[in-house]
Formats: sequence, structure tokens, C-alpha cells
Amino acid sequence: MELCPTCGYMLQYEMPNVGRSSRLYCPACAYVVPIGKEVKIKRKQRLVRKEIDPVISYDEMKNAPTADVRCQKCSHDKAAYTEFQTRSADEPATIFYLCLNEKCRYQWRE
Repeated sequence: MELCPTCGYMLQYEMPNVGRSSRLYCPACAYVVPIGKEVKIKRKQRLVRKEIDPVISYDEMKNAPTADVRCQKCSHDKAAYTEFQTRSADEPATIFYLCLNEKCRYQWRE
């Protein structure tokens, strides 16, 4: 990915045309750079997916209030819950549940 040195926009690739080699151009200004044989890929870097931490840990949910809600995974009828405002103030809050079955501990939200 190359950026325009004049305005900072990302340069676009233009296919070669009759009598003209391929080139990179800026859609916002008149900057153009021809692509010659000297252009090469500098390096390839593999992206590593980060591990996702749970929103609420099991230790935080142990002391949370409980509700008579059926677990979607094991059908246990008790779950701990907590409520967070994850979106704007005019939207309803998100409720996070944790199954209290020791073997399950499934987390879901509504």
C-alpha cells in the first residue's frame, strides 16, 4: 500500500494501456508514479489473531445476582447476570448471563 506524498490518500492502481506502462495515481490530486521493474514486494507479514478475553470473568459473576433463566447449552435453570450499557444511552442495556452449572459455565448475552 502506497500513500500519496502530496495529500496522503491511498494510491490506486491503473492497468497498462496502449503505449503506457501501469502506474499508481492519486484520486484526489494529480500525483502519478509509473510502475517500473524496480518495484517489488518488500515483505509479507502474517497477521496473528489475538486471543479474545471474556467481557466478564467467572470470578466477577460468582457474586452477581441470579435469575431463573434457562441455559441455552445445558438447560440448567439458574444463571447469574449483570447489565452493561454497551451502546448509546437511548438503546437498551445488554444483559450478560453465566450458567451456574459447574460443568457448563456457558456465557451469553441478550
